[in-house]
Amino acid sequence: MRLTAFGLCLCLGLLSACETTGGFGVGGLSNPQNAPPAADGSRRAEDGLMVGHRLLEAGEYELALKAYLRAASEQGINADVLSAIGSANLKLGRLGQAEQILRRALELEPTFVPALNNLGVVLMEQGKYGEAMLVFQQAFVLNSGQSDSIRENLQLAIARLEAPVYGDPEQEEPVLELLRQVEGESVLLTEL
Repeated sequence: MRLTAFGLCLCLGLLSACETTGGFGVGGLSNPQNAPPAADGSRRAEDGLMVGHRLLEAGEYELALKAYLRAASEQGINADVLSAIGSANLKLGRLGQAEQILRRALELEPTFVPALNNLGVVLMEQGKYGEAMLVFQQAFVLNSGQSDSIRENLQLAIARLEAPVYGDPEQEEPVLELLRQVEGESVLLTEL
């Protein structure tokens, strides 16, 4: 096979480019100017749950869900992480997913008060007032009646059960409250 003068020049040009740039093209892979910055191993990443809680409070529900999923990959699946994921799904309007995830959290830890409360909120949103009342009662008992938000959620569920089918259209809708766990205490997460 014969190389033409043009083909020979092209091959020599490519070889010289490889020698001067460390690879094909301008700036090759070994060029330190194009290298990504080194990771700072001395700093720890923020806890995914805390980041997610802040994002949820800021109304950034998709980002909060991503932070909670990151926490699940770092910490493993536990009731706290599942409760947070369920809460983010609730805020995104994914009621079926939220219910399923919160029920899974309660399978892992049946006495986890934030998951119970948040499951009750999901059930209320779905119009399942009887089941919501039972879940809120369980959360209220486990919390020893210390949480005003659980008490208010329970009262709302009872009122919905006793209310006539057709309510007053001018009456303002009450706000249900979500809870999360912080250092062994259930604290208000956000208003729904």
